[in-house]
Amino acid sequence: MASTALLLLALSSTVSLTEDATGYGPIFEEEPVDVVYTEGSPDERISMNCRARANPPALYRWRHGTWEIKLMEQPDEHYSLVGGNLVINNPKQKHAGTYMCVATNIYGTVISKEARVRFGSLEEFSDEEREPVYVKEGQGAVLLCDPPKAWPEAVTYRWIYNEFPVFLHTDRRRFVSQRTGNLYISKVEAQDAGNYSCYVSSPIIGKSVFSKFIPLIPLPPERKYPADIKVKFPDTTAMLASNITLECFALGNPIPHIVWRKVDATDLPANHEISESGAVLHLYNIQYEDVGGYECEAINTKGKDWYKAWVYVESAPEWAETINNTQIDIGSEHTMRCVASGKPFPFIRWYKDGYMYGKGELKFSSLTFDDSGMYQCIAENYWGIKYANAELRVIACAPTFEFNPVKKQLLGAKDGRVVIECKPRAAPRPRYTWTKDKELLFNNSRISINFDGSLEILNATKNDEGTYICFAENDRGKANSSEATSITVAPEDSEVKVGDEVVLSCSATYDPMLDITFIWAIDFRIIDFNAEWQHYEHGNGDLRIKNAQIWHEGRYTCTAQTVVDNDTAYADLKVVGVPGPPGVIRVEEIGDTWVKLLWSKGAEHNSPILYYTIQTRHYWALYEDDWRNASTSPTVLDGSVERAEVTDLYPWMEYQFRIIATNEYGSGEASIPSLKIKTWDAPPVTAPTDVAGYGGRNGEIVITWTPVQPWYFYGKKFGYIVAFKPHDAYDWWYETISDPETRRYVHKDTYFIPTEEDFQVREFQVKVKTFNVKGDGPYSLTKVIYYPRDVPTEPPTDVYARPVSSTEALVWWLPVVDTGTGLWFLAHQVKYWRKYDDPEPGANRIFVPASVNQTRLENMLPDSHYLIEVRAFNGAGLGPPGEHCEMFTKRPPPPDPPRMWRYISWTGKWLYVWWDHIQYDWFGNVSFPLYYKAGYFLLGFGKKTGYIYGKVYITGWHFMDFPMPQVGDYELMVRGRYEGGDGPIRKISIKGKTKKSLAMDETLSILTLFTLSHLLKSYIMHLSCICFAVMPHLKLFHRKRVDHWVFS
Repeated sequence: MASTALLLLALSSTVSLTEDATGYGPIFEEEPVDVVYTEGSPDERISMNCRARANPPALYRWRHGTWEIKLMEQPDEHYSLVGGNLVINNPKQKHAGTYMCVATNIYGTVISKEARVRFGSLEEFSDEEREPVYVKEGQGAVLLCDPPKAWPEAVTYRWIYNEFPVFLHTDRRRFVSQRTGNLYISKVEAQDAGNYSCYVSSPIIGKSVFSKFIPLIPLPPERKYPADIKVKFPDTTAMLASNITLECFALGNPIPHIVWRKVDATDLPANHEISESGAVLHLYNIQYEDVGGYECEAINTKGKDWYKAWVYVESAPEWAETINNTQIDIGSEHTMRCVASGKPFPFIRWYKDGYMYGKGELKFSSLTFDDSGMYQCIAENYWGIKYANAELRVIACAPTFEFNPVKKQLLGAKDGRVVIECKPRAAPRPRYTWTKDKELLFNNSRISINFDGSLEILNATKNDEGTYICFAENDRGKANSSEATSITVAPEDSEVKVGDEVVLSCSATYDPMLDITFIWAIDFRIIDFNAEWQHYEHGNGDLRIKNAQIWHEGRYTCTAQTVVDNDTAYADLKVVGVPGPPGVIRVEEIGDTWVKLLWSKGAEHNSPILYYTIQTRHYWALYEDDWRNASTSPTVLDGSVERAEVTDLYPWMEYQFRIIATNEYGSGEASIPSLKIKTWDAPPVTAPTDVAGYGGRNGEIVITWTPVQPWYFYGKKFGYIVAFKPHDAYDWWYETISDPETRRYVHKDTYFIPTEEDFQVREFQVKVKTFNVKGDGPYSLTKVIYYPRDVPTEPPTDVYARPVSSTEALVWWLPVVDTGTGLWFLAHQVKYWRKYDDPEPGANRIFVPASVNQTRLENMLPDSHYLIEVRAFNGAGLGPPGEHCEMFTKRPPPPDPPRMWRYISWTGKWLYVWWDHIQYDWFGNVSFPLYYKAGYFLLGFGKKTGYIYGKVYITGWHFMDFPMPQVGDYELMVRGRYEGGDGPIRKISIKGKTKKSLAMDETLSILTLFTLSHLLKSYIMHLSCICFAVMPHLKLFHRKRVDHWVFS
């Protein structure tokens, strides 16, 4: 029998990302449990643990009741997240309730079992006195405990006899019910006389309380009486495998004997135990066969009594059928089913990715990618809840022969049957075609393509030898079993600094008959080069990342794609840069000048943190961004520190804090500001400044000072204490001023008026100090002030004035000289008014200190005739006026600003501006022009208003060029400067351009440049001639880039 070799070529490819077997959804390894917290606990915190195994690692969130705890969006001083664990610091009643841990990664979300946080408590007994119990000897007695409320309800009861810690021992005659706490004595004896107290203990919260004492007073003996059951166990429902206790106790004389039996059974269950002298029946590890009626019988010689109740057994849910992780093709049918046993029968409900999804059985008629996720089946009844978790992953991938290539050679028997298998991995199922030596094959009597893709040849002959290729195609792509596309130069793991660029290389071998495309993705997201051109460029397979940023870090995937197959290679890019913001800041402790802070480390961005900087902002900050570096202890906060003490703070001041981390690449973004706190108050340490004053009329002393700034108040009820005395006196006068904004105090006393015995003026010493509710601050330096005997008698002389502009003037004079006559003076009064148009009483007045002999006069009217008068002044009044000085103000600038034009150079780099020259009329009403002021100013943005930056140029020309702003909004301004002052402003707004808009503007400027150039040259030369004809003295002014502009 001859054999035929059939040559088949294998294909090398990669599986779709949806089939990456290394990744999986979260699986809980540790879930939170119920917690009972006792207020006043030394830990002062609750920790609820949560840990899930997942790849990639899970992110954790927590829910409290129906609300999600948003630690990032709404920081809370009580909640913090450590790994996946939720820590509740300093818990309050509002934190009680149910909690649930939520774990998430790219494959889905799961929720943990609910855990309940409750606050344990055991209240005190009532303070009311207990009534004595009188009972005859031989009879039974019951002492009621009446316990207080407790949580948890699992408490134990004992009775104190006469004094603590003597506890009553139980026996056949005495019994303490652990259900009610009551004390039962079946037969009272004389020795039972005494005082009894009910003692309740909670072992969970570690607290005990006891009642007021109950006196038990036996009376003369009574006759015997039959057994009487007083402690009766109720019908009881127990959970399977749990332990239960049944109590039964009887009163009687003689003491009754207790007998237990199970109804319709010869013996009690094997797992039973009787204690407390027969009064208690324990059933351990209770099972369904223990269900039934239980009877207790009390017997003595006088009679008997019996009682019967029923015990039922139920169970928590248990899985009979559960769910498993499933990977299934898109478009397939699928059913998810959970079956649980339990009594009562459990209720089944479903969660998908942490949210309610349905109940009963889940059926999918045609799976889509939206059906992928983490599913949780929950069975619940009265006794408990059971969770089952599984991941459903809907996959879709183009055909690939990498995992199951077609055999390269196959020998077949002549006249025999040959089957060539074709089993690529693909989802959904592909369509198959075959070729032989590039000739398409069709089904016939000898050759057929089976449903599974295999090619079957019957009665093989020599003519069937050749090269066979299998083609597989679905809606995700196609592949064939010929030579595969293969990446030869794969991208390598790289590191880049923020702001730098890096190149990732990628090249491949492929079938030259096909076209190849390289597709780049970051963290499985395909890069859109049109939308992300600022940072990404590609060519010949390589990827260039420009101006790298932190968010560019990740896994980069290069996919070499042809119409039939593809190959993929990976590389991890690490971006190093400044650190991220530190975590939420907590204020641990507050003092008067210090605060202790605690924070968590932020992202290092692949470079260890070198040190932290703490910044503060207090209540009187000038603006919202007025953050200032704080003094700390330790002084240098290295990168391992997560707590520090901020020092040198103002007492009684509201503060916020933020932290900035720094590594070798610089300082990162600041943390979220802390909650506002207020430091404790303290005595003030700052004294008022600029203490001064003078003597007035009729015994008045005027004392002035500069008030202390509010941040130096240091506490409530801030004010000043003013102290003063005559220079030759021994005792000080004191006055208290409660208004912190007061800057002046007037004290009147005829004793202060100078007399003829005073040689010149009378001297006074004054000083001022601060105080608040915590104490007094220091005094200011002592200042000497003077009380004159009379008003000045000499006027200032040689008054001279000259105009500065149309509304301002400067005035000088020779001051009055103190001749030792006691007419000390305090200041000068300068008065000015229009000679013919204003009445003198309505004149403008300015007071100038005595040490100054000149001042500027403002708010004058243009082109007016003014009179100026200067007088000396002291506390007694004004001295005589000197000679009046006469002066004329200058004519005003013109009322209209110059017209202005502009255009942008063809390069888009320069902005050219020119404006009208102001024509001067020698006989007009406006002042003579001197030069022009031109400038540009960057406007504020966001919450910042006004100008941020600007520059002003002075020129005698009426044109100028400026660099065209690229970012931000600007205003161009031009105004004339005249003898009468600055003229009105002409403004033009300039918008910063983007890259694309700049290119468009450059094109437009080229088209307009040639049409405007000749007109502009002739117009500017004409205006320049006019400018130099009118202002020949301005020829020496600098012209910035004028020649370049004229001839461009």
